[in-house]
Amino acid sequence: MSTTTLVLIGLSSLAFLGYGIGYFFSAKLQAEFVRYGLAKFGPLTGALEILGALGLLVGLWVPLILLVASGGLALLMLLGFGVRLKIKDGFWESLPSFLFMLVNGWIFYEALRVYQ
Repeated sequence: MSTTTLVLIGLSSLAFLGYGIGYFFSAKLQAEFVRYGLAKFGPLTGALEILGALGLLVGLWVPLILLVASGGLALLMLLGFGVRLKIKDGFWESLPSFLFMLVNGWIFYEALRVYQ
């Protein structure tokens, strides 16, 4: 696996671990899910982000876990981007979900190559 992909795995795992844990301690992050109209899915999303982040790290040794974790996070961010479009958030508000979808899509692609 390339150095670039390893760096992306590290950055993505840190970001999702931070955001996932942050959801449970930040009223501001919880309020965002209310704004999205998805308050009941906030805890699930936070937990999936934490599991995905840990899966990216474990996946450095177990390619199947990297494949599942990166694919799951890419899908989660695709859905997040869709929500941002639906509620008519602007470009800058929507950009992080789109970029993390691309990053995890790339990691998924690389993991698929390794796993085969």
